[in-house]
Amino acid sequence: MKKAFILTVVFLVALFCSLDAESQIIRKAGEYLMGTSSTVRPDYSEGDSAALSTEDRLRADSLRVQELSLQLEQMKLNEILLRAKLDENNQLHVADSLKRARQIQKIDSLRGVTPGVPVVVEGDTLFKLYAARGGHSAIDRAETISDVVTKIGHDGRLRRDTVSLLDNDTYIDIMYGEKVIMSVTEQDALWHATDKQTLANMYMAIISDKILLLKAENSFWKMVKRCALFVIVICIQYLLVRLINYLFRRLRRQVIRLKVSRLKPWVVRDYELLDTRHLCRILLVICNFLRYVVLLLLFIFTVPILFSIFPQTEKLALEIFYYIVDPIKMMLKAIVDYIPNLFIIAIIWYCIRYIVKGLRYISHEIASEKLKISGFYPDWAEPTFNIIRFLLYAFMIAMIYPYLPGSESGVFQGISVFVGLIVSLGSSSVISNFIAGFVITYMRPFKTGDFIKVNDTVGNVVEKSPFVTRIRTIKNEMVTIPNSFITTSNTVNYSASARQHGLIIHTVLTMGYDVPWRQVHQLLIDSALATEGVLEHPAPFVLELELNDNYMCYQINAYIKDADEMPVIMSGLLENIQDYFNEAGIELFAPHHFTTRSKCEVAPVKVDVSAFKGS
Repeated sequence: MKKAFILTVVFLVALFCSLDAESQIIRKAGEYLMGTSSTVRPDYSEGDSAALSTEDRLRADSLRVQELSLQLEQMKLNEILLRAKLDENNQLHVADSLKRARQIQKIDSLRGVTPGVPVVVEGDTLFKLYAARGGHSAIDRAETISDVVTKIGHDGRLRRDTVSLLDNDTYIDIMYGEKVIMSVTEQDALWHATDKQTLANMYMAIISDKILLLKAENSFWKMVKRCALFVIVICIQYLLVRLINYLFRRLRRQVIRLKVSRLKPWVVRDYELLDTRHLCRILLVICNFLRYVVLLLLFIFTVPILFSIFPQTEKLALEIFYYIVDPIKMMLKAIVDYIPNLFIIAIIWYCIRYIVKGLRYISHEIASEKLKISGFYPDWAEPTFNIIRFLLYAFMIAMIYPYLPGSESGVFQGISVFVGLIVSLGSSSVISNFIAGFVITYMRPFKTGDFIKVNDTVGNVVEKSPFVTRIRTIKNEMVTIPNSFITTSNTVNYSASARQHGLIIHTVLTMGYDVPWRQVHQLLIDSALATEGVLEHPAPFVLELELNDNYMCYQINAYIKDADEMPVIMSGLLENIQDYFNEAGIELFAPHHFTTRSKCEVAPVKVDVSAFKGS
């Protein structure tokens, strides 16, 4: 503003001078032309006029005209210079005005999006800075002002100095004695849409009030009061700790009394999970844990209070308080924000749960043959239900996974991939057995309770799981066979044949040609019919297997229904064969003849051999 005022005065003075010079030139020229000027037409006396000739007067007038012409040219040149300087000043003034207008327009456009840098002194925001000065950014200026005001407020020696303003033409310094607190520039004024003087007065008032407040807070009596308050808080803390320990000791004694009077064992389905002694110990541990929690909470809230008593540690107290409160707020906020996801997870879980319940009911109905589906066997119900249940739970986990806390974390995803890789690498044989178990289920080579033979293992199937099959042999041995081994081995199911068509048991008997074959057939059939467990229909039959040189091979075949009793029935059949042949007077042996070339007579030799062998 001061610069604009000076430019305006210079412009008016130059204009006045140019007008005055022009008026003088016109006046002089008029006097010369009219012959009234004393300098152009001198006053000659009558005596002198006689002495001077007309030629001398003309020469003097010519010289005077030339002098006046030179003066007129000089005045015109001065006018041109003055006009040029005035135009230059006008252009500078217009340029400054345009520059200021552009700055105001730019600042107005940035004011809404620029937050400004606050000048904070001990937690109190005094004002905000927007402009830089002298190579220092607004952040540097704010930090410097904050440090200076804080030092002045804490310095007890500076008591009589006052805050004042020092105008330096282009900026105004706010001083405390001889110490510069800050400088207010034209840019600062433009950001606040005011002038430098007004903004400097406003800042001076704010800084003065803050310095007075800081000096009052750091006075001697104020420090004495703070020390006394610190001691009082410590004493209250000590008393509270003693009270908490006393109350928890009373609680421990009460728990010990409950052990004798009211505390009862914790029984779950007739099983005593925890007796009174263990329950008492658990309650005492819980009491001790609660005591430590209460003491910790007490210290957590007391320490910030102690630090907040003194201004020097008040900021540290706020930081400690935020360290305690922020995690709690974050946890509570996370819990509140997670409630919608929790509802979604609960809905998904309940839907899958009731779907599984419905499928379990249908599976039970199919397994009990109350519900019959064409082409679907009852023994498929349970494994099919397990497969569908597994797929449903896998689908549920896939749906729930995005709603789990931390599911978007890279660490959580990396751990999931790592666990999946370990499981896939270490469970190849387990997976093969698992798949073989389901193949066996749907191939239906046997079912639980069947009497089967797997390679050299013969017995009843007592368990069929997705991974292994367990067989109890006729010697009551429990054999565990992996399902992958069963799929690659020959399996004989005696029970399936017995249920559908009747199982045929057989044994071979050799007999000499001296015994009629019809008698042998009849004796073998009678022995089979007399055996307990052998069916009359279809009737037993005999097959002649081989015609040897000295004997005949007979095979008795009999139908049975109970495959589990096959060893016992076979044993009974062999016993009956011996009894029936002994009653008929037929010896159970096969004749073998050996000849020896010698001078002696060749005589036949009979050798007794086993006449039969078990299947």
